[in-house]
Amino acid sequence: MAVTNSEIDIAPYIDHALLVPGATTEQVAQCCTAAERYHFPTVCVYPIAVRQAGELLHDKKTKVCTVIGFPTGATTPGAKLYEAMEAVDNGCSELDVVINLSWLKEGKSELLYQEIAQICEETGVTVKAVLETTLLNNTEKRLAAEICMDAGVAFLKTSTGWFGGATVEDVGLLRQITKGQVGIKASGGIRTLNGAIALIEAGATRLGTSRGVDLIRQLEEENDSNL
Repeated sequence: MAVTNSEIDIAPYIDHALLVPGATTEQVAQCCTAAERYHFPTVCVYPIAVRQAGELLHDKKTKVCTVIGFPTGATTPGAKLYEAMEAVDNGCSELDVVINLSWLKEGKSELLYQEIAQICEETGVTVKAVLETTLLNNTEKRLAAEICMDAGVAFLKTSTGWFGGATVEDVGLLRQITKGQVGIKASGGIRTLNGAIALIEAGATRLGTSRGVDLIRQLEEENDSNL
């Protein structure tokens, strides 16, 4: 039976994203302040903003996440590894790594595995593999998930948000594939409380969204209306 919105504390699910081109240092600071205020697990910012976010959130419960190979995944393994290592050196605790979709579609499973496994092993932080599910069929989604799980990722992430967003169907499929072995991050197009709750009920354990504060306010308004 589905739970009501008021029964879910949505804050612990939210990776509060600021991934707009041209984001200023002031916007990064605002993002970090909001994430700390609402007890979100992470802020997700571009690599250029990691050091600033890390300094602002030093010794805080909210951690810093960044994107690697974003948004297409079509950079070399060496470039992704360097980007990942630099981000960790700058204070990043979680990495959202976009997989190489061409390798997946060409059946180059070993290359895909090696790239993700090396990042997992050498950084030693939480790695989320971004599958870009809107560009894959179900067979490809399953293969990508299995390769990334074998490579040691902590989460599978549905999307960058640049080519479409998370769907309940894709989250449900990933839950079926993962069987609870890794987390599932739904990302892209999450704007409403009802949509966020539907993704959580489908199996999402994180939500990547720039609308985290809006979602909290929607929940507060709904709870107030039920009093």
